[in-house]
Parts: sequence; C-alpha cells; structure tokens
Amino acid sequence: MTQKLIVIGAGMATGRMLETLVEQHADFDITLFNAEPRGNYNRIMLSPVLSGEKTYAEIVTHDDDWYTASGITCRFGERIAGINTAAKTVTAENGDVLEYDKLVFGTGSNPFMIPLPGHDLEGVIAYRDLEDTQRMMDLGEGNKVVVIGGGLLGLEAAAGMAARGVDVTVVHIMDHLMERQLDEAAGYLLRRALVDKGITVKCAANSKEILGEKGKVRALLLDDGTELPCDLLVMAVGIRPNIKLATEAGLAVGKGIHVDDQMVTSDADILAVGECVEHQGAIFGLVAPLYDQAKVAAQTLMGQEAAFVQKELSTKLKVTGCDLFSAGDFAEGETREDIVFRDPARGVYKRLVLENNVVVGAVFYGDTTDSNWFFGLIRDKTDISDMRETLIFGPNMQGGEVDPLQAVAALPADAEICGCNGICKGQIVEAIEGGATTLADIKAGTKASGSCGTCTGLVEQVLAVTLGDDFVVPAAASVCGCTELTHEDVRRLIKSQGLKSQDAVWQQLAWSTPNGCHVCRPAINYYLIADWPLEYQDDPQSRFVNERNHANIQKDGTYSVVPRMWGGITTPDELRAIADAADKYNVPTVKVTGGQRIDLLGVRKEDLPAMWYDLNKAGMVSGHAYSKGLRTVKTCVGTDHCRFGTQDSTGLGIKLEKLLWGSWTPHKVKLGVSGCPRNCAEATCKDVGIICVDSGYEVSVAGAAGMDVRETELLAKVPTEEEAIAVTTAYIQIYRENAKYLDRGYKWVAKVGLDWVKEQVVDDLENRAALVARFELSQSIYRNDPWAEHAAKADAYQPLADLTLEAAE
Repeated sequence: MTQKLIVIGAGMATGRMLETLVEQHADFDITLFNAEPRGNYNRIMLSPVLSGEKTYAEIVTHDDDWYTASGITCRFGERIAGINTAAKTVTAENGDVLEYDKLVFGTGSNPFMIPLPGHDLEGVIAYRDLEDTQRMMDLGEGNKVVVIGGGLLGLEAAAGMAARGVDVTVVHIMDHLMERQLDEAAGYLLRRALVDKGITVKCAANSKEILGEKGKVRALLLDDGTELPCDLLVMAVGIRPNIKLATEAGLAVGKGIHVDDQMVTSDADILAVGECVEHQGAIFGLVAPLYDQAKVAAQTLMGQEAAFVQKELSTKLKVTGCDLFSAGDFAEGETREDIVFRDPARGVYKRLVLENNVVVGAVFYGDTTDSNWFFGLIRDKTDISDMRETLIFGPNMQGGEVDPLQAVAALPADAEICGCNGICKGQIVEAIEGGATTLADIKAGTKASGSCGTCTGLVEQVLAVTLGDDFVVPAAASVCGCTELTHEDVRRLIKSQGLKSQDAVWQQLAWSTPNGCHVCRPAINYYLIADWPLEYQDDPQSRFVNERNHANIQKDGTYSVVPRMWGGITTPDELRAIADAADKYNVPTVKVTGGQRIDLLGVRKEDLPAMWYDLNKAGMVSGHAYSKGLRTVKTCVGTDHCRFGTQDSTGLGIKLEKLLWGSWTPHKVKLGVSGCPRNCAEATCKDVGIICVDSGYEVSVAGAAGMDVRETELLAKVPTEEEAIAVTTAYIQIYRENAKYLDRGYKWVAKVGLDWVKEQVVDDLENRAALVARFELSQSIYRNDPWAEHAAKADAYQPLADLTLEAAE
C-alpha cells in the first residue's frame, strides 16, 4: 500500500534522499514543502553565482520537469505551521492539514546574526540563500560593503562581490582568517591574496555597533572608534541547526534534532537529515556526511538495513582564486611534530602534523594538487617512516632522494622571507655570515621574524641551510632548569598520569633536582591545587614571599596590609578598625588604592599577625593584594544612587567578590562591574569586566591596564544576573584549568582564541555548568582567610600581663 511521505525542506540532503527513493521506485506519495520559493539547488555553489562564474540555472539540482516526472507534489514558498505527532498530520501555513505515514525533517540551519545594536537596520543581511545572493549581486560598482566574518562563507561573499567591482571590507575578530581551518601561516597567505584582489581585511577587529541613517545601514563602528562606511552589511559568522519546528512538535533535540543511526528521531515515524540533525553529539555542515545521511534515510524509509557512520573528513576549500585544503587534527602535543614547506614567491604553504610516524593533520595553501593523497594517509593511518624525508613533496617524489630543505636552498637571494619587515633571504644569509647563529640573532640583526612571527619556521630553515651541522634546532622553553618539559607538558602530564603531589611530579616526570627550585615549585604547587583541590594540600613553602607572608613586601623591608572591602563598600566600624590598627602599629602611610580599598603601608613584619588579629576581630579578612588570585571587584554605585545606572552593579560586584575570593589562579585577577555604559568602574580594562545595560549584562574578558594596556573583548551578553555570575565563574575556572602559571588572562586568551573560550563557556551550557561545579568544589577548600590561622596564633600568644610594666612597679 502506498504510504504518504511529507518532506520539510528542499535542501541538498533531502534532494539526495528523494533521488534515491525515486531511483529505487519506492512506493511513496511524496509532498515536498520548502520555505524558499524554489526546489532543490546546490547551495554551496551560490558563491560562483555571486562572483558571476555560474548562473542560478546551472546550480539547480532538480528542476520542475524532474519533480513532475517523479510524481512529487511541490509546495514551494510554504512553511509548515505545526505538526501533530499523535494524529500524524502537518498543518500548512494556509491551514491545510495533511496526513502522513512518514515525515522527514530537512529544515537545515539558520544563519547566526550577532545582536549588535543596529542589526535590524535595512541593508543588514546574512549570506544563506539565493535572496541574499541576489541582494549582493544587485550592488553596482563602487558601492561599499562590509562583511563581518573571516570564515569561508564570509570570504566567499567578499571575493564574489569584489569580482563585481564592489568595494569590500572584511572584519574578522580573530588574528588570522579562517582560524578553524587554517593555521596562522596559511591564514596570512590567504589574507595577502585577498588584499591583492582589492579586498580590505581587518583582523583582530571587534564590531561594536551598526550605524544607520533613516532606518538604513550607514556604517559599521568598531570598538576602537573606526567607522567603516557601507551600503550593505553582510553577517557571515556561522549557522545553527533549525530545530524550532521539531522542538514545537515535541521531538528530542539538543544542538540539533536527535537521530539514531537510521536517521530516525525520537518519533519512530519521523526522520531527519542534513544540517538540522544531531547524531551522537555531532552536527554537520559538510556535504559528504549529509549525502551519507540522505542515503541511509532513504533506505530506512524503504525498510532496508542501513546505518549512518561518522567518518574522518577533509575540507577542500575554495575561496574564489585561492586554493585551500585542511584535514585532520592540528592540536599541539608532546609527541607531535610539524613538517612545513613555504614558498612565498609562489604563495604556497604546506604543513603536515605527524604523530608516531602517522600524518594526523594537513594544511595546504596555494597548491592542493596532492590533497587527496594526503587525506588518504590520514584516513588510513599510514606509517610514513620510509618516506618522511620527501613526504611534503607529495606522491610523485616518493622513492627519490630529495632533501626537504632543498626548496629553501633553491630560493633566490631576493626571495622575501619576512613580509612584515621586508627582509629577503639574502639579508638573512648576510647576517649569518656576519656571525648570527640563532633565531634571536637574526631578529636582532635584521628584524626578520620579529613582528607577526609567521615566517619564523622559514627563517630557521634558512639558518639550517646556511649553517649546516652548526645549526642547533631551538627547543620550546622549559619550565626551568630542573626539567626539559614545558609548562603545557607538565599540566597535561599531571592530569593524564594522575600526579597528586610534588614528590610524584619530581619522580614521574624525571626532575633533575630532588625538590625543584624557586622557579618551578610555585608553578607545580599551583597546578596541583587547580587540578586536585581535594587530594592535594597547599604548600606554603612553594609560594612567593608575598603569598607566604600574606602581605606585600615594600622596598624598605616593611609590609603593606590591605583588608578586603567587598565590592568597594565599607562601614564606619571597619574604618574605625583600620584607623585603630594604623594608630596601634604606627603605620606611617594610609593610602586609598586604585581598587577601592585602603592600604596600610610600612607595617613591620613582626606586627603582621597581631594586626591581622585586630582586623579579624573587626570582621575584616585579607584582600589578597599580594596573590595570584582574585584581587578586587571594582564597582560603581549603580542604581542605588546613580541617575544613569541600569542595574545593581554594587550588589553584583559584592556577590562576585564573595563567590570568587580565595581562589588561586595562574596570575592575579581583577574584576570591574559598571552600572551603565559610562563605565565608571573602568570594567573594560579588567580581566573580567561587566557592563550593565538595560537588557542585561555584557560580560567581557581579557583586558589589562598594567605594562600592557588592552581593552576587554565581549564574551557574552546575558539577560540575568545569575547568568552573568555563571559565565564569569566558568571563565575563571577554564582559565584556572588551562593557562600557564604566570600567564595573565589576556595573554592566555590570545593563545587559545576567544572563540574557543566562547564555545566552552557560552555555547556549551553543560560544560559551563561543569566548570562552575568544579570551581565551587575547589572553593569549598580554598575560600578561607589566610590571616585567620595566624590571627588565631596571635590570639594564643596574647600576653596575660605586661611584665615590663610589672617590673617597673
């Protein structure tokens, strides 16, 4: 008996599924709904349409004749208003109710729009469908466009419009383009190629606001104050599975619609394929797995056995005029090695990542001819020991005797090595002939590799070619002279080997000294505290002098004592206690700090316990002004007193400080909470800054105002105080768990990338909750006052009588 099949969405996955059903003469009465007013077309070919290389007609995969011949009822331009899974019916927007035996979701994904002020202005679009493409194609020469997003989609849009004579500027928040697919060197070459095409590229640029005029976009404002005029603004910053209809229908969803290996959802009669799907925790954006899903779904509908299996994937990218390929894993690791080939003159860059003589990752730019062969090596885990020396040159060179440095040796003297400083190979060779033997020598003498650093490997290759056996391969900096391991190695091994004491670290990691030194002991002590808060006990002897004494030592040998003032708030009683302590211990200087606290300067070391005792009695605890931990939470007065305050910034600051105090971190941590965008608490130069706005809280991170001055970057905008606290706590914990000891937050974020932090702390709610839980667990041990123990001793040592006075009597 013929079954009724309703398909929602005419994307590439459902198109392939329908093809399979038609080819195998499946007995279905099929109705195809699509929100777009057209049928299936190859969406990834929209870029060639935009650039003028193809027409829309050329990318259509199923035309009207095919649907007619296949007996498929098409309802294009119509949305589904609702699904009744119990009655097994769908309701179209016009009210039609249709019964089904089987239903297939192919609702794809929605473009993500950054909720910048002005995002709803006329002329702000995504890059998702033919309508968006047509808007860009309609621009005439000389018009200005800003594209937010330096990923593949954004660059394709930029290249396509530039080819039509449009003035295009790409704004990307990261330091290099396509950071998820390419390493920094390949991203640099890609940027140079785009600039050569007349495209302006602004990396490490943070969008602040979209400016409009009479309801239409006028410019993009960056947070450094730069205005980029534009007639059209394209946001190409990512997509998210479209699960709204499935959620309303009561299907199980997470990031996408949950399906099993047969592509069946939580309802046995409903399947899902494509970008809307979540399978075993993964979502999909590449064509290959979508087609696999389509085939499995068709077989499932026909009652045949089939199972979708996730496979190793490669990405051969094609920004118009730029060949790119990436596959595998580029993460660094102790057992991983890189093989890099650079030919700046030809714009070719190749990088292979090896582990145990197996290629695990590959990035190619400019020459992707052999990419399939390399992908095969990754997929098959081929042992490349026998061809290692010539591996980078591809399959045609295997069996030969090519020197891997031959390409560098063959470069002419005028070949540019360092693009930032315009240094060519001949200048570097001259420096080497003049006595330079290390990368540092080359930097000092020529400035090569002294700017962005992307040419460092190439400079080292020139050193190797020129010096021969005299060249010493530089090693990554170790923690100290007690070990050859780096901080990153030690952190990883402490976790992976379950090392829970300093002795275990010295023994298992083959420390060259029996008990470490003044450099490594504080770092190891911190790593053990951060990773094993319950099992490991803090070692005061492995702390710097200020942390051991719980006070800041000054240049004359005296100390400063800083009581904590929660959120910058104090009371007359606290002020009296501070004044009494200043009088009692002859404190020469009392100073208000920049962190809204009072500093008692010039305290003798022997007076510290007694002073802490007095201050403790008054209810005050250490302000940790000396610690690699939470220092202050600076606040403004917020809604309590300020005419412009939008939230209770003081109250939030107090909550945060009481939550976070006592936590040990890789370096000092300062917070600021401002009650409105006027930012009186200077929150935008803190490690974590929160700006209260009418709609909620903007949590930003990675600021600094010391030797380096850096403005924070937006991590998340959340509607409630609870979420602001959770995001802040999770960020502090992920910093605690991953940063190198003595790395400030802004340096660590620069290393791992803000996008990665957002994925862990903002996008992944489950992970955020886990981070918060681990932070609270640690705080159950370490949220205590370091003065209290000494104050208790001071209490025990209080003299029963003044014996000096008695003797005098």
